[in-house]
Parts: sequence; structure tokens; C-alpha cells
Amino acid sequence: MRSVVAFNESWTFHDGFSSENAGRLREGQPVTLPHTAVELPFNYFDEKSYQRAFTYQKVLNWDETFAGREVSLVFDAAMADAVVYLNGEQIVAHKDGYTPFEARLTGRLRHGENLITVKIDGSENPEIPPFGGRIDYLTYAGIYRDVWLKLAAPVSVANIKVETDNVLADRKSATVRCDFANPQNLDFKGKVTVTLRDAAGTALASRQVETRGETVTLAFSDLSGISLWDIDNPVLYSAEVDLATDHGTDRHVASFGFRTASFTAEGFLLNGRKLKLRGLNRHQAFPYVGYAMGRSAQERDAEIMKRTLKCNIVRTSHYPQSKWFLDHCDRIGLLVFEEIPGWQHIGDEEWQQESIRNVRRMIERDWNHPSIVIWGVRINESQDSHDFYAETNRLARELDPTRQTGGVRYITESEMLEDVYTMNDFILGNEELPGVNRPRTPLRPQQENTGLSRDVPYLITEFGGHMYPTKIYDQEQRQDEHVRRHLDVLNAAYGDPSISGAIGWCMFDYNTHSDFGSGDRICYHGVMDMFREPKFAAYVYASQCEPSEEIVMKPVTIWARGERNIGGALPLLVLTNCDEVELRYGSLTKRLGPDRETFPHLPHAPVVFDHRSFTQDELGVWGMEWEDVHFTGYIGGKVVAEQRMVANPLPTTLQVEADADTLRAGERDTVRVIVRALDQAGSRLPFLNEAITIKVDGPAKLVGPETVAFQGGTAGFWLQATGEAGVVELGVSSPRFAKQGLRLTAK
Repeated sequence: MRSVVAFNESWTFHDGFSSENAGRLREGQPVTLPHTAVELPFNYFDEKSYQRAFTYQKVLNWDETFAGREVSLVFDAAMADAVVYLNGEQIVAHKDGYTPFEARLTGRLRHGENLITVKIDGSENPEIPPFGGRIDYLTYAGIYRDVWLKLAAPVSVANIKVETDNVLADRKSATVRCDFANPQNLDFKGKVTVTLRDAAGTALASRQVETRGETVTLAFSDLSGISLWDIDNPVLYSAEVDLATDHGTDRHVASFGFRTASFTAEGFLLNGRKLKLRGLNRHQAFPYVGYAMGRSAQERDAEIMKRTLKCNIVRTSHYPQSKWFLDHCDRIGLLVFEEIPGWQHIGDEEWQQESIRNVRRMIERDWNHPSIVIWGVRINESQDSHDFYAETNRLARELDPTRQTGGVRYITESEMLEDVYTMNDFILGNEELPGVNRPRTPLRPQQENTGLSRDVPYLITEFGGHMYPTKIYDQEQRQDEHVRRHLDVLNAAYGDPSISGAIGWCMFDYNTHSDFGSGDRICYHGVMDMFREPKFAAYVYASQCEPSEEIVMKPVTIWARGERNIGGALPLLVLTNCDEVELRYGSLTKRLGPDRETFPHLPHAPVVFDHRSFTQDELGVWGMEWEDVHFTGYIGGKVVAEQRMVANPLPTTLQVEADADTLRAGERDTVRVIVRALDQAGSRLPFLNEAITIKVDGPAKLVGPETVAFQGGTAGFWLQATGEAGVVELGVSSPRFAKQGLRLTAK
């Protein structure tokens, strides 16, 4: 039976690489995977610091369990242009930095010690997508995902593809295709048993067939009692494949779900039900360590997208992302638009062939994820290229006829080779460009973008972002406009039934090249900062959920009379899903419902307090005396939310919160910690720029520096388990606050 175990411990790492030394163990820095080759500062750094070659080495000792079995190393991903050597002999090379590859060691291992050497080259090699042009994100060098030691029988199951049918009928069907790995080209005969199981492991159906080496497909029909995978009830099943041959046995398992997903000219349908898509784009980057975050951090991002931001779809911009992230999207019901690596640039013929291979790698890795509803098979924002994109679409449809294809562009009247016209629409903001005379327009009409005379399946894949970069500590008036732009586009998308939905740019701020963003190597395009702390715009998305899921009431203000250009706090938006919000300020009390006049199509329009809301006498109350304010949210006439903001904020509380109180020691688990400077009413102090000092005792280490400054009244970091079990004591101190601590457990 196969064995797959983590191979992440006890590596050594050093700068540079020489093929002549690939067979010799060199002294280096001991590291654990996932690993980033160069740990970067938060901002203002030279991104060329990691654009060179690096070497990873590890000794693999012979084990008697290797005898008679296939032995390989599976790399979930490495950035980039990886070459794996065994005892100085090159085993495999893999250019792409985002898809997995396998290094077969069988027949080359010797008794005793075996030296694994991996060359990683962080250079932006123009022969490899996404490189060759200029890209607005960083591709941090390193073996940044997990590595696995895999032992299997000489003949094993290479991959499983599950397709479901008759999904909306009472009795459903499924086919399970089993591909086999037989690297020694052995003659064999055997039996394949496929068992479908529910989440509890109960067998629903089982079939067996004999094989002599060919791909086997087994069909299951008349399946009853099956629950659909849906965003509110993401029920998963598994296909368990057992292979028994005269060369041994093997078992491989794939999870899947029963669901239909279809983009139509009338909108998106999930299981036959119309669903307006509302989401954000996500880079897989983190402060300091770039891509090198493991399972918990990946899963946490999916949780933030679904539970905090209340999105129902995420786009994996602009490359395939971690299996941990996608697996968790399956479990929690978060839809996914997944796409191949690239950003605007199309290279030469060989570059295009590598991109086509990326289509295959992406789809064959991820075709069983029910969360994935569309394949992105075009280089993000590239120009038309008929032959190239005809082939990427052809291959995607051949590999997976169950999903539609999309191709993200920002040029209008682009050739539509895909099934869905996926468009980055940045028209909102263009009215501010010199020489442009156009009223504020959230989205172009579909046919203006497509150039077609009819509606087609249509999805907005980016908006906002670089058109209005906003920092978490920016002036309130700018943050208010940031909020309004997201509201405007979502309102327009909800109001047009031909638009399947809108995916905003983007979930959080991210590091980038020097010639993008704000010059400090950060694009401040997110509705959250790099530590996943929400800006006001995050609540645009959160407030669209139903109150039964969570009650949201977030005033878009720091409540300071002189923060806005003309002073005061009006107009004042309250992002909420309440029926009404009451404002109490001094002798003034005003209770309003959602602003349906401005935002008629949103599930939950904001409440807007402005000059329309008050009489002249009431406006006079906002006078020389600046006072505290109280907000109260009502649903069905009952109080469901309250918030007080003070007129004289003072540093009062140092709040320290961790996403979890335990760490999985053996996995070198990570946990995010957020520190907030709060006033006496519990609001963040957005302009407090003091530093905090972080101390860690016990079996965990700090990711990043020990001293960091507040930005927008908040700071963040990650703790990583060092491999041992025990108690982790965390202390956070600042000159203006009493020291705070947390206790976590690594186990």
C-alpha cells in the first residue's frame, strides 16, 4: 500500500548553485519547508535580492521499505526553474513555479546515505510564464510548498477523475476514471475496485473491474440519497480506488461533490439556481516570507474570504494556488475561478507551449474540486492571440468538458474564444483622466465591452484596485470614496441580470515590483491590509450577508471633526444589513433606513446620513461642541447592534488576538496574531504610529522583525511552531500601553 509522508524537515540551504557540487553535501543554513529563499522587509526592499540561484539539500537514508517499491519525491511547488539531483545525477527539471512535479528515485537509490540536491532559480527567466514582461506581483524564490516522500507499488494509481451527471435528478450518476502509473513498463493484470463514500466513510456504491494496464472508467448510476455540494451546504464525497496487481496493491482517494455550475447569458446558475457572484481576487503572498506559508495560513485566507468578507467566489490571481487553500474552499463552500500563470505578456512559441502545459498541469491537479467553477486559460490582461488561445481552450475542454473556460482581458471587443467573457472593467475612475468627458460610470454595458450584438455569459473579474489605491491609515474622506466605488460596482452588477457577478481587486494589499504600486514595493489595492486587517471597504462585502448569518453595522468614520476636507462627518455611510440605523449625537437623534435611492440593487444598501437627512435646525446641532456619537442597529424594530465612538479618543487598550490558541508542532504550523491600539470605546486609533516589541518564549518563532510599527492603529505578525510540543508565551509591549500577553500551545 502506498505511503506519502512529509519530507519537509532537516534541509540545508545556501546561496548559489553549481552542478559540479550537486553530489556533495555543503554546509548551509538548516531550514524547514515551506521556505522562502530571502526573507524580505515589509516594504522598501530590492526585489532583485531573490532573483538568483539557491541550493537546497537533504540526506535520504536507505530504508528496507524502499525495496521493490516506487520511490519518489513530490514537490507541491517550487519557485522556479527547479532541477532535482540524486547523488549528483539530474533526475527531473520543472520550470513552472506553481504546479507540482515528481522526482522518481527508483533504481538510483543506494544503500546508506543518498543526497538530494535541489536547484532553485529565482531569476525572472523570460522563457517561463509569467516572465518576459513586467508583472505586478512578486514571485518569491524557494521551495515554498510542501515536499512529500512517496512510496508506492511498481504499478499504482496515478490520478483519478470524477464526473457527475443527472445531478439535479433524484437518482444521480457518476463516472470514475482511473489512470495508472507504470514507469517500469511492466506487464500486469489486476483488479480495480472503486468505492464511493460519504463524508462519514459509509460506502454508497462499489464496483470492480479487471485491467491489463489500460485506463479504466467505471460508471455508477441510480445513486440515491445524495446531497448536493452548495455554498451553504458543501457536502463532499470520496472516490476510493483500490488497485491489486501481481506487483502489489495501491489505494488512492479523491474527494468530489455533486453540483452543476453554469455561466449563461442570463447569469450564473449553481445547481440550477441563479446566484449573483460577489468576490475578490487573492494573491498567495504574505509579509516577509512571500509565498512560503503552510496549511493553516492558506486555510485561514479561505476562511477570511468566506466568513469575514462574506464572499461567495475567489479568483486565484494570477496562477494556481495551494492545494490547502483549494481543499478548504471545497469544505466551506467558497467558489473558485482558477487560472494559469501570467500577466499581460505573451512570450515566444516555446513560452506559449509551456503555458499550454500549465493548462494541463492545473486541470489535472484540480479537476475534482467542486469549488472550482471555471478555468482561466488566457494570460491575465493580455492582447488577443488567436492560435495560442484556441489551443488553451481546446485542451481545457478536452481535459475537462464539465467546466466552462474564461479568459481575463481588459481590452474591449476582444476575440471571444472562451465560454465566458471575463472582463476587468476599470471604467470607474477613468472619468478623472485628462481629456475624458464622461459621467461616473461603475461598469460599461456588456455589449460595449464585448463588441457583440448579443449578450453572452459574462463575468467581471477585476474592478477598483489600482484605480483608487487606499491605505488603512488614509484620510477618512479617501476611505469613504474607496467604499463608495466598491458599492457602486457591486450595485451595478446586481442590477444587471446579464452579469454573472463581480470579483473586486483585491482581497488584501500585496508586495510588488518597484515600478508598480506606491513606490515602496506595496500595492495598496486591497480591502484589507497585508496582515488581513479590514479597511472600511471590507465591510462593503461583509454587509451583504443576511443578518441570520451575522449582523453587520460599520460606520465609515473615525469620528473626528477635522479629518475631512471641509470638516465634520457628513455625508456619513453606515455599512449594514440592518433595517434601520439610529444616530444619536448630543440632542440630535436621527433614524434612517437603507439608501435605496442611490443603491437600489444591493442586497443590503448602506444607511447614509447626509444633508438630505436633516433639517436646517438639525444641521445646526453639528456645531462648535464635538461630542460622542452612538449608532444603534434595528431589525424588525428590535435593537440588534450598538456602537459608541468618542469625541476625545485616547490610547486605552492594547488588544492582542491570535487566530488560534494551538499550533500543530509537527507541521511547523503558523498562526496569525493581530495587535490593535484601541481607544476607550474600543475603536482603533488610526494615526497612532508607535512601535510594539514582540517577545516569544517556547517552541515557536516569530515570522518577521521583533519591533514593528502600528499602521492604521494595527500591526500583525505570524508565529511558527519550531517542531517541539509545549507552551508558547507571547508578550507584546508598547510605551503607551500595559504589556499584553497570550499563551498558546504547540502540540
